[in-house]
Amino acid sequence: MTINLVLVDDHPLVLNGLQQLFAMETNFNVQACCNDGEQALQTVIQYQPDILILDLKMPRKNGLTVLRELQAEKLPVKVILLTAALDDDEVLEAIRLGVRGVVLKEMAPQLLIQCINKVQAGGEWLEKESVGRALEKMLKRETEMQYISQILTPRELKLINLVAGSLSNKQIAEKLCITEGTVKVHLHNVYEKLQIKSRVALTLYAQEKGLI
Repeated sequence: MTINLVLVDDHPLVLNGLQQLFAMETNFNVQACCNDGEQALQTVIQYQPDILILDLKMPRKNGLTVLRELQAEKLPVKVILLTAALDDDEVLEAIRLGVRGVVLKEMAPQLLIQCINKVQAGGEWLEKESVGRALEKMLKRETEMQYISQILTPRELKLINLVAGSLSNKQIAEKLCITEGTVKVHLHNVYEKLQIKSRVALTLYAQEKGLI
């Protein structure tokens, strides 16, 4: 059974190498090659491939943006990331957006072939080291969020979000339909519970813990 592919990478040498690799496989058919995210979306809509081989770092629209728009359009293509490097947040976001395979460019070409075959068959192929770190980070965040939700009220969590958005006490009061004095009381309670002393520190805490 032929597997139809669309390849997306902003480096011509990479695209050329992939085409040569797949030309040696009798069951692969490269329908099109793209060098930016915008072109990738249009090409997927046009050709409706089985597999999209996608880089993350690209002009016009990066790989994560492409994934979000594919999901929004409910396009059924299976996506494999072929990238030079991944950070933990990118891995988690890609998995949330439905990526079925992750292969690093430093890996042996045959691993990409195996990945495509496994994904086409309905499985997943995720690069263990990167994904393992990302999942460990996700679990740590979830544990911290459980703790935070136990010690902070929903109103206090909303307050943190607004403080992190650089809103003043007056603006926060208007948003929450409370007085500025009540905002100050809530903010004082948050500082006490989290052992934080300033709005800047609170914003950094919220970013670190994934509250915003």
